[in-house]
Amino acid sequence: MSVIILIAGLSLILALLPLLLGGVNLLLYRRPKAAPPSGAAVSILIPARNEESGIAAAVDAALLSKGVEVEVVVLDDHSTDRTAEIVRAIAARDPRVRLEGAPPLPPGWSGKQHACQTLATLARHPVLLFQDADVRLAPDAARLTCGALLSGRHGLVSGFPRQETGTLAEALVIPLIHVLLLGYLPMLGMRLSGDPRFGAACGQLIAVRREAYQEAGGHAAISASLHDGVTLPRAFRRAGQGTDLFDASGLARCRMYRGWREVWSGFTKNATEGMATPAALPVWTLLLFGGHVLPWILLGWAALDPLPDGAVVMAGLAAAAGLLFRLLLLIRFRQSVVGALLHPVGILIMLAIQWSALLRARHGRPSEWRGRAYPTGPGAS
Repeated sequence: MSVIILIAGLSLILALLPLLLGGVNLLLYRRPKAAPPSGAAVSILIPARNEESGIAAAVDAALLSKGVEVEVVVLDDHSTDRTAEIVRAIAARDPRVRLEGAPPLPPGWSGKQHACQTLATLARHPVLLFQDADVRLAPDAARLTCGALLSGRHGLVSGFPRQETGTLAEALVIPLIHVLLLGYLPMLGMRLSGDPRFGAACGQLIAVRREAYQEAGGHAAISASLHDGVTLPRAFRRAGQGTDLFDASGLARCRMYRGWREVWSGFTKNATEGMATPAALPVWTLLLFGGHVLPWILLGWAALDPLPDGAVVMAGLAAAAGLLFRLLLLIRFRQSVVGALLHPVGILIMLAIQWSALLRARHGRPSEWRGRAYPTGPGAS
């Protein structure tokens, strides 16, 4: 058997893996339906640093919550714009809103984790719902998230909001969050096992029971992290607290980055806590390049120089499997059509970001976000 047929066969296997696993996960990954107990109360906690353009919309959306009692606590994390002024004006007309100021950032902490830890100490209710300032909750979001948390034995639940995209760079890269989550995380294993390696969340929207949060060490357990979507659920699992994921695309929306610069910087900042490690990134490169890019390279090669029929068939099936998976995600999560059709390009950009982050860390160059620099690499803490 020729080498090219073996390569095409490998590409087909790597393309079928996310399609098959993703098909199962799409059945398991659902919007929550359970109602919380009568009298349930939720503290909606929003860390905010220079968020004047969107903080009013975030707070106003949270205040429209129905079905549960809510308070909205915004922590102004040393903003240099009008963030505090805007929230203060909302608090003056609605007593459910509180504006608090962040203490100085201690050494060894990332800004978001310190802000969330501070917010947890300020919250008055037993359910803590942490949301990013660029998230817009639907009126049912707090109620159903609270229901998902309190109806089971989980200490933490998290939902992935609908990811809005406005530029080509966003459309190419941001939908890959769902490709990675649903195509490669065995969700059934996550629910049957307490292994920390199965821990996953979306840092944009995380709800916790206060007592479970305290037992897990809260955000202090991940004080230096820039990737709470990975590190916080793992901290909960290490403490014996269950975690789960749900589809929040109908409960919240978020435009996480705007334009090429923010996409690159945003995904770079926490890459070394996820894919971009020396052990993991070669494996991810094989999975993503081999399953999503290589089939199209083989088909392009075949158009220029005839390949064995078996290789062409397998490459065609692999390309179709990858495209089918993206179309399923496009329909389910209302993703960009252009981004789905240019899926291999998005994969190449994502891999470039990850390799760039790994090389940056190896050279000891800090990650930068929101005007702060954080150490990376082997000596980071």
